[in-house]
Amino acid sequence: MKVLQDIAPQLNENTKAAKRRNFFTGDDTLQLLLKEHLDEPFLAYATEQLEAFGELCANEIDERARHNDRDGQPVLQRYDRYGEEVSEVWVNEGYRQTAKQSYDTGIVGYVHKEIPALGRKGNYTYSFAQGYLLSQAEPGFYCPVTLTMATAYLLDHYADDRLKERLLPHVCSTGEVPLYEGATFLTERQGGSDVGANLVKAIKAEDASDAYRLYGEKYFASNAGRCGVAMVLARIEGAPAGSRGLTLFAVPWRLEDGRPNGLRIRRLKDKLGVRAVPSGEVEFDGALAYVVGDPARGFIYMMEALNLSRICNAVASVGIMRRALTEAREYASRREAFGKRLTEFPMVRDTLGKLTAKLHVELAAMFDLIKLYEKVTEGTASEREVILHRLYIAIMKKETAEQAIHFAHEAIEMHGGNGYIEDFVTPRLLRDAQVLTVWEGTANILGLELVRLVHKIAAHRLFVGEMQRRLLPLAEGAMKQLVTSKLDELAAQLNDFAGYDEALQTYEAKGLAQRMAWLYESVVAIEWAERYGGKYALLAEIYLEQTWGLRKMGEPMKTVAYFEKIS
Repeated sequence: MKVLQDIAPQLNENTKAAKRRNFFTGDDTLQLLLKEHLDEPFLAYATEQLEAFGELCANEIDERARHNDRDGQPVLQRYDRYGEEVSEVWVNEGYRQTAKQSYDTGIVGYVHKEIPALGRKGNYTYSFAQGYLLSQAEPGFYCPVTLTMATAYLLDHYADDRLKERLLPHVCSTGEVPLYEGATFLTERQGGSDVGANLVKAIKAEDASDAYRLYGEKYFASNAGRCGVAMVLARIEGAPAGSRGLTLFAVPWRLEDGRPNGLRIRRLKDKLGVRAVPSGEVEFDGALAYVVGDPARGFIYMMEALNLSRICNAVASVGIMRRALTEAREYASRREAFGKRLTEFPMVRDTLGKLTAKLHVELAAMFDLIKLYEKVTEGTASEREVILHRLYIAIMKKETAEQAIHFAHEAIEMHGGNGYIEDFVTPRLLRDAQVLTVWEGTANILGLELVRLVHKIAAHRLFVGEMQRRLLPLAEGAMKQLVTSKLDELAAQLNDFAGYDEALQTYEAKGLAQRMAWLYESVVAIEWAERYGGKYALLAEIYLEQTWGLRKMGEPMKTVAYFEKIS
């Protein structure tokens, strides 16, 4: 009996250790992407750090995310105990710990400052890999991270030296100074996606020579009460109407002495999902604000930040896709029905095979886009590449967000009734995924972006030319022949589209954007098939067959035949 008592704690610890998951290990596509995009010293550093972060996300952060969603949501505290208005947002201690652990990894900071272990700055590729892992556990918290990334981008690129020195070290903190999370406040009640209709006004401050005071409200302000500085679009008195009259301001949430900076949270939104992040209605009552960059280019600056946020949105979507597939696969491999494991049934293998192929190709395409985005932010991209990156962002943000919902739905279906029960992660995945089609631009807004890019700068011709260029060196074969024929069809559709009137263009834009995303992903799929062969060639076959509707009734089932090799 004594012996059993002595070894019981060790057995328990071993059991716990065996159950610890890791979102990084086993993700072959991500690991190959990092080998492609990072040099050897950076790759060694990133691999070690991502393995540790992948374990943290899959265990402690994931458990906190469940609590944040169900019981630990943020709470608005309008007044302190003396009746003074403070507009503070309470978050639970677990959320605070997740924030510290995430920001201390450099998920924001190391894009803009040196990684001590390497003696040089990091990059967006590494940051987005971290975001992909984080989003598998807590896509809601990746929203504040995204806003902080956008804030850091705007300050680093456009703030004057004085403002940058004051704010950027805090926004990019990895623990050495107090952290200022960021926010980007755009949406107003009367405008919504029509940012040019914004009414928040800026009046020169009489008591501060370098500042303005803001008046008005923002209707959907995420990270309200948690941010240390918000980036806000407002109209200086006398500025023209529309988006051209908007100036970008940096607005500290508190004054240097700790008092509120004329900001008031009217209420927090009661959201369907991503409940961890506080989203509220914010009133500006003389808040001190500082101009960032050229006062006449505020809208342009914010649109640059929006493109960064759209990539983050897509990364979060792919993270949800990965988690949904992981849960579906694990459940199906464990669950028995009618005397068999679920993974022995052809229909289950078909579902999992299609999801596996789509996830691989979509993740590879996203990091292909991110590689181009690195060039744009570094200022080394050509004019053609700048246009292509805007186009890729629009079509991939739309496609990934819609796929996140689809994957979450399929995971629920795979679990059956259990998938609808909050004991499992699947209901939260679906609720969290739904907002990703809305944040940073709905499908309609992204369709309008395609219309603008085609109408103003003939982006469709650049797209077709780029896809042709990438197909040219690939080996001849059935897959290349198929994608080439689909590109020819798409090129004809795009040429027709360019000649339509505006009403018809807006009607057709969403469907065309989807086909462009499929074509882009198809090119990436066969590039991987040629470069790596093996399971990646099989995944490409499945992806192309499913995407373009190639299989006819009664033909062999590739998803079933290849299941063991691609799982």
